[in-house]
Amino acid sequence: MLSHANLIAGAEIVADYLDLSASDRLLAALPLSFDAGLNQLTTAMLVGGATVMIEFRFAREIVDTLIEQRITGLAGVPSLWTLLTQKTSGLHKRSPPHLRYITNTGGALSPKIVEQLRHQLPETEVFLMYGLTEAFRSTYLQPTEIDARPGSMGKAIPNTELLVVGDDGTLCGPGEVGELVHHGPTVSLGYWGKPELTAQVLRPHPITPPGRSVGDLVCYSGDLVRRDQDGYLYFVARRDNQIKSAGFRISPTEVEEVLCSINGVRAAAVVGLPDEDLGQVVAAVIVLDVDAVLKSSEIIGATSSSLPRHMVPKQVEQIESIPLTANGKTDYAAVAQIFSPQSGVGDHD
Repeated sequence: MLSHANLIAGAEIVADYLDLSASDRLLAALPLSFDAGLNQLTTAMLVGGATVMIEFRFAREIVDTLIEQRITGLAGVPSLWTLLTQKTSGLHKRSPPHLRYITNTGGALSPKIVEQLRHQLPETEVFLMYGLTEAFRSTYLQPTEIDARPGSMGKAIPNTELLVVGDDGTLCGPGEVGELVHHGPTVSLGYWGKPELTAQVLRPHPITPPGRSVGDLVCYSGDLVRRDQDGYLYFVARRDNQIKSAGFRISPTEVEEVLCSINGVRAAAVVGLPDEDLGQVVAAVIVLDVDAVLKSSEIIGATSSSLPRHMVPKQVEQIESIPLTANGKTDYAAVAQIFSPQSGVGDHD
């Protein structure tokens, strides 16, 4: 649930750090049902600028519009930026002369894509951002800091306080991993009709220095991060193993339930694996019944009829038993190691 004040604050904050003015023309390549898509409209209205709407099928249509409509700003999800860096988009041949900045939403951009965009758009600033549905935007990285701080989420957006809080409720020091906690005017009102879930995510501020109301609510993001000596934040992992692919948030539990509903599948565990184009992709391990014989391709095909495309596992491995923690819970870190022994789960939200 969002208030009018949330929407106005989001517009004011984004317009501030992107230095938007009445001369800006933003291309709305994101649906207005998406918070970042709606923000394209509200920020332009706030400063008296223009929003150009577009429906597209091919990346070259976006490039054509950028040039023809003299677009100065463009926000996109990782999959859109991947499309634009491909040769078929024509971006490498026709750099839009008015494009002042670009920025990401719905997931992190891989260093490879960032480098390609900077090469193809040498006169355009790249603002890397991180946010969450419950509080819209949390951080941004200045374009001048990209080379000096690879992998950083940046610092807090204007008028916002970000804390890194440990499991014991105390603030973490530089280099220590803790949960990112967001305090500011963009924190939403909660989840419609779900007071218990709202209470889990929106909680009282963990510290109450002089001048702050004890009732101030903050958003516990569920994202584990660390802060360096200069205050720049770096994503570590999702606390709840939630997967984010192409801008979609995916619950592993939902995919596991579908996998286990397939005749012959006894158990399943689902993780997100790093992917340069989509941020993460869904992967699964399964345990079959003793007398069951199923190919991985059959498993993937069976899930395709029950799940939307972004939730269908891209990889399925058959194993003898699901790895468990000492507490008897699924050891998702160990599952991820089955697919990628040199890396873990949880690349940037």
